[in-house]
Parts: sequence; structure tokens; C-alpha cells
Amino acid sequence: MADDRAQGALTWRRLAETDFPLLRRWLERPHVARWWNHETSPEAVRRDFGPAARGEEPSEDVLALLDGRPFGLVQRCRLADYPDYLADLAAIVDVPDGAFSIDYLIGEPGLTGRGLGTRMLTAFVRRTWDDHPDATSVVVPVVAANRASWRALEKAGLHRVGEGDLEPDNPVDDPAHYVYRIDRPARGG
Repeated sequence: MADDRAQGALTWRRLAETDFPLLRRWLERPHVARWWNHETSPEAVRRDFGPAARGEEPSEDVLALLDGRPFGLVQRCRLADYPDYLADLAAIVDVPDGAFSIDYLIGEPGLTGRGLGTRMLTAFVRRTWDDHPDATSVVVPVVAANRASWRALEKAGLHRVGEGDLEPDNPVDDPAHYVYRIDRPARGG
């Protein structure tokens, strides 16, 4: 059953450089750091998230807001814009032309385990179809050990289409990954 704290209006806005202190705090939280394993100095956050925030690279970093308050981040990219990443995934599963990928986190620890991740993923996949009429599918690799993440993907309607070794974000993890996919619904579906 969903917790009342996970209810409310879900909205989105593009990550801005003014959000970097918040993002940095999220990346430092143990439940995020475990899977993202990201350098959290102000310089590193600026270096790694600045180009997308300024529109200098094709990926999109979007804040998820619950009743107007940021609680999570979704990164989205067209796989064709990142040929090395596409090649890594294509070695494991069929990746259709027009495929996108996402990565995500819930930064607020009090909102994890409440069904909000599933809501966020479901809504963002729908948003991908709306924002990118040429998007054919969303393909998401997730480290096999991150059960909460791949369960949220399953609950959001993505299906496991393969498994194989990919470089993990955190070097303590085994390279085993599950790959999930959802295809654009047929017109009218």
C-alpha cells in the first residue's frame, strides 16, 4: 500500500545549475551513493551535470517534483547519441532504432519504498512518448544486485529482455546487469 507521503501531484522541470547543491546532497546520501557512486565535490557535480543543464549535450536531466518539491532525478538520453553506450547494450539485447534510456534516483530517503519510484518511472516513460514522437522504446540496464530498482521498472511496465555484463557504476558491484525494455504503445493503445 502506498504511503500518504508518496501521494500528490507529480511534475517535472529541467535540472538547473542552481539545483546542484540539492543534487550534491542527494548523491551523498547512502541510499543513492550505494548505486550511483558519484564524486560529490561541487566541481565534480558541475563538471558532470553542467553540460546537460546548459543544453550543451543531448542528454536531459530532469527533476521530479511531488507537490512542487523536488524528490528525485531522471536522466534521459537517445541511445544513438551515445554510440559506446549503445554498443555495450546492443552486445546484450536488441536495441531498436529510436531507443532511449533513462537513469533515475529518489534523493529523499523518506520517500523510498513507498511506490513513488514506480509512479515516477511510469510517468516519465509516458512523458518520453509525448516529448519524443520518434522514440520507439526505452531500454534500461540495471545492476542485478539492485533489486529495488529493477522491481520498480517491472512495476512500471518494463520487461526484462536480457542479462549480461556491463561496467557497474560502483566498482564493488558485480558486472551482472538486467536489461529492461518497454516499447511505444500502438496508436490508440
